Amino acid sequence: MSNRLRRFWQHYRGTRGVWRELLTALLCLIIGVLVMPCLIFAAGRLYLGPYAHGSLFSLWRDYLRGLAAGSRAFWFIALGPYLLVWLLRGGRRLLHN
Repeated sequence: MSNRLRRFWQHYRGTRGVWRELLTALLCLIIGVLVMPCLIFAAGRLYLGPYAHGSLFSLWRDYLRGLAAGSRAFWFIALGPYLLVWLLRGGRRLLHN
């Protein structure tokens, strides 16, 4: 698996322009849909107690339903990693100018 990741990383680093931006957006969306619900579940379980509807998979199912329904809050969570990338890029640009 690490060889695949290494090849993907090399491919990603070699791309420029629109393709790199699309790959970045896709990676961030995958993180937003797969990783963010897990982090929310872990933080909620730690500070608030068990999830009322069941397990992590129940939360993930509810999350996907919220995305499908077009809920702004759910889409903000899904697009959060990409927004963070843009904020980091902006901060780096401010520091370099």
